Amino acid sequence: MPTASPADGARRAGSGRLVVVVGTPVVVAFAASVLAGALAATTVPVLAGTTATRAAMDVAGIACVGAGLVAALVPLGAPGRSYAAERAAVAVHHRIDRVLVVAAAAWLVAVVLGTAFRTADAFGRSPAELTGAELLAWTTRLGAGRGMVLTLGCAAVVLGCALARLRDPALVQVRIPLVAALLGVLTPAVTGHAGSAPSHEIAVVSVALHAGGAALWAGGLVGLLALVAPHRELLAAALPPFSTLAGVCLAAVAASGVVNALVRVDSWAALVTTGYGWLLLTKVAALAAIGVFGALARARLRAGRTPVLRWAGYEVGLMAVAIGLAAALTQSG
Repeated sequence: MPTASPADGARRAGSGRLVVVVGTPVVVAFAASVLAGALAATTVPVLAGTTATRAAMDVAGIACVGAGLVAALVPLGAPGRSYAAERAAVAVHHRIDRVLVVAAAAWLVAVVLGTAFRTADAFGRSPAELTGAELLAWTTRLGAGRGMVLTLGCAAVVLGCALARLRDPALVQVRIPLVAALLGVLTPAVTGHAGSAPSHEIAVVSVALHAGGAALWAGGLVGLLALVAPHRELLAAALPPFSTLAGVCLAAVAASGVVNALVRVDSWAALVTTGYGWLLLTKVAALAAIGVFGALARARLRAGRTPVLRWAGYEVGLMAVAIGLAAALTQSG
C-alpha cells in the first residue's frame, strides 16, 4: 500500500487551511446576520443565500486584488535578483494567472447568484419564483442592482485578462486586472447602504476607502502567504514594501470605519442596543486584534526573527472573520 509523501501531506494541509479561510466568512456572515435580527425581514433560505453570496463575492474579489498586488510586489526582472529567484518569480506569476482565472470565475458565479437572491429579497419571494422582468427592474432601477452589474463586468474583465495572460503574459499588463478587481470590490460597497446614507458624499468616500484598504491589506497578505512564502528571497524583498502598504491600509480602514460608523449610527446608545451596533463593535474588536498580530509579525521581521508566518496566519484567520462580519453588516441596519 503506497504511503503518502511529506509533499502530499503539506498539500492536504494547505488545502484544508484554504477551505477554512474561504468557509469562515460565509459561516460568520450567516450566524452574525441571524444574531443581529436579520430574519425579522426575510426568510432563512433567502438570508442564507444573500449572506453566503455576499461573503463569497468579497472573498473572490479580495483574492483577485491580492493576486494582482503580489504580481506588483514580485515584478519580473528585478535588479540584483539571483537566477534561482528569477525562475521562482516566473513560476509565481504563472500561479498568479491561474489563481486569477479560478477566483474571477468564482466571483462571476457569486455575483449572478447574489443578484438572484437579493432580487428575491427585494420582492419578498424565493429565487425560483422570480421573473425576468423583476430581475431587470432590480438591476436597472436600484443603485445596488446597478452596482452588481458593474461588479459582474469587473469580474469578467479580470477573467478575460487572466485567460489572455495564460496564453501570453505580454498581452496584458498585470496592473489591469488589479485595477479592475479593486473597482469590482469597491462597487457593491459604494452602491449599497452608503449610496442612501444621509451624508451621501462622506459615506461613499469612507466606505470606498474602507473596502479598498481592506482588500489590499487582506488580499496582499493572503497572496504573499500562499504564493511567495516558499521562496525566501522573493519574500524578503516583497515584505518590506507590503508592510508599509499594510500600515497605510490599516490607518485608512480604521479612520474610514470610524467615519462610516458616525454616519450610520444615530447615537452612542445604538452601538449596544441595535444589531448593527453589536456587529460593528465585534468587527472593531476583530480589526484591533488583526492590527496587534500584524504589528507583532512586523516587529519580529525587523528583529530578524524568521517565524513570522505563524503570526501572519493568525492575522489571516481574523481577517476571514472580519470579512464575514462585513458581509453581515450589509444585511443589517
